[in-house]
Amino acid sequence: MPAADFQMASIDYAAVSPVIVVVVAALVGVLVEAFVPRRARFVTQVVVAVVGLLGALAAVVTCARGSWVSTAAGAVVVDGPTLMIQGALLVLSLMSVLAMAERFDSTLPDAFTQSGSAAPGSHGESLALRLGATTTEVFPLTMLSVTGMLLFPAAGDLLVMFVALEVLSLPLYVLAGLARRRRLLSQEAALKYFLLGAFASAFFLFGAALLYGFAGSVRLADISRAVTSGVGMDGMLLMGAFFVLVGLLFKIGAVPFHAWTPDVYQGAPTPVTGFMAACTKMAAFGALLRLLYVGLAGDRWSLQPALWAVAILTMVVGSILTVTQTDMKRLLAYSSIAHAGFILVGVLAFDRSGVVGVVFYLIAYGFTTIAAFAIISLVRRGGSEATAISQWGGLARRHPVTAAVFSFLMLAFAGIPLTSGFTAKFAAFMPAVSHGGGMGTTLAVIGVLCSLVTAYAYLRVVGLMWFGERDGATAEVVMPSIATTVAVALGVTLTLVLGVFPTPLLDLAGRASTFLP
Repeated sequence: MPAADFQMASIDYAAVSPVIVVVVAALVGVLVEAFVPRRARFVTQVVVAVVGLLGALAAVVTCARGSWVSTAAGAVVVDGPTLMIQGALLVLSLMSVLAMAERFDSTLPDAFTQSGSAAPGSHGESLALRLGATTTEVFPLTMLSVTGMLLFPAAGDLLVMFVALEVLSLPLYVLAGLARRRRLLSQEAALKYFLLGAFASAFFLFGAALLYGFAGSVRLADISRAVTSGVGMDGMLLMGAFFVLVGLLFKIGAVPFHAWTPDVYQGAPTPVTGFMAACTKMAAFGALLRLLYVGLAGDRWSLQPALWAVAILTMVVGSILTVTQTDMKRLLAYSSIAHAGFILVGVLAFDRSGVVGVVFYLIAYGFTTIAAFAIISLVRRGGSEATAISQWGGLARRHPVTAAVFSFLMLAFAGIPLTSGFTAKFAAFMPAVSHGGGMGTTLAVIGVLCSLVTAYAYLRVVGLMWFGERDGATAEVVMPSIATTVAVALGVTLTLVLGVFPTPLLDLAGRASTFLP
């Protein structure tokens, strides 16, 4: 083919500037690992990560003041939902970086192993421990993952969406295996996450190939036009949509694609768990919204029955298994599955108000989740994190402030009024009732009942902290650094503010709820 037939795609660099800023910060972090002396490396990495995230947030604000664009030949779409999700992702990522930056005193090591490549108990790990090494590469890895997260909800075609999926996932596979304590459990979590994530990515790619065969293009706008024009290959459309949705539902932890969630949440370093629970879920739901509301909107009637079943199973299974947990991180893992089901109820409204509810829910849940996991990293026994729920008995008698803050976060997860959890559930369920027909009302009712079930699990933790008996295995709370204090304070404050004064964020989400075709 003559070279003249090829045309270079025009790229609006201002529109993609948030992604560029973060990836540059990640690359600078890699150079820091190579050239900065060990004694100054930790502080330098934290500064680079924080400055990069703040710079990207400023770029998002600047983009929001301009017009919405579709750039790179439609491969990247910067519209209201993209900017809203990107801004929230950057704030939540900043909180996560602050939680990862926690460095206790010399008697209490931080959450990350000194040598991620060394086998647990090996000579290499012992040598790294004696040398006082720190795993500062977690910061550039986090920034690389944030790069994929920012691109994921902005993807205007399936190829870019797949690349973003891999960019956000690969660093998380490494981060999940870097826990200092219970190293075998952490490495097992990383291996499970990698293997199951690879299967999910393969499903996504196979589905994208089928949708390309159906529409002759991987662009969501072209797929949408092919759906509405009726090209006569509905079987290929349904199978392609099914496999692509498998890849996205895996990332949000929906049943039956949830098996990785409790093991990975439990085994990963606790600050990384909070990062995954909040940010990965937000990015994946952003991509799911764009796929369903842009690419496959014309065929949603064919997809709704299967998605209804997934939403019901996710809410029911997540809620019931939350009640049975004895480990705090696994409890919040199954809780995140239930919350994914609640958010799916808003997605299935297929209305702008549903987009508003979903975005608000993701933001409210993200702030509460990162703060909760940051507190879990502070509750320790014998130098290790006390994740067994029984070890939290009577915690309020020695540490009433920590118990009060964690109790408030548990009430937010339960959806108690005057917390962001209550407003978020209302914002997600009401569009389903108003625009989802009889099945939407049914989903909302099931969501309310499952919320009552999970409330028992949260209130059980609250009761144990305040009225439970202390024993020899009871944990203590260590003094947090300024970074963790800021992350927890921000999460708790916004959990309260979004419960009492949700209107500004709801209005902002309402103005940014329209997708570019």
